Amino acid sequence: MTENFLLDPSDIRVLRVLQRDASQSIAEIAKAAGMSQTPCWRRIKKLKEMGVIRQVVAVVDRESVGLGFVSYAFVKLTVPSRENMETFDKLVHHWQEVVTCERITGAVDYLIKVVTEDIKAYDNFLRLKLLDNTLVSDVQSRIVVNTVKDTVALPLRER
Repeated sequence: MTENFLLDPSDIRVLRVLQRDASQSIAEIAKAAGMSQTPCWRRIKKLKEMGVIRQVVAVVDRESVGLGFVSYAFVKLTVPSRENMETFDKLVHHWQEVVTCERITGAVDYLIKVVTEDIKAYDNFLRLKLLDNTLVSDVQSRIVVNTVKDTVALPLRER
């Protein structure tokens, strides 16, 4: 991955456009970023090669596909050893309900964002996957009642 200081203002403009709508043509992206098509295409290619652009995906509205329940769970491991953390990290990748997993500092070891159809599906995930694992000693859930802001776009600024 590149260091932030290697991105110039043109890179930042291209990334902002792509974060709004990456399905646009190179011509549209170049116009919105204030440059011609070939340099824009080269920048995008370079940003992908550098790992700045990890992937290009469609952002699906979760409620329109029946995933209306969101919870954040604070997870404490029984023993927060390196081996247990690596094992838990691998487990989380197999749980499709977990859309975000962060290892954090403080009284708990992880914060995970879980998306399911409803509270019953969340309860099943909690009981049959998360708490059924001997690595986990405690889970504290926070149920989302309303999403005020939800974006995948990063706050990129020109220097």
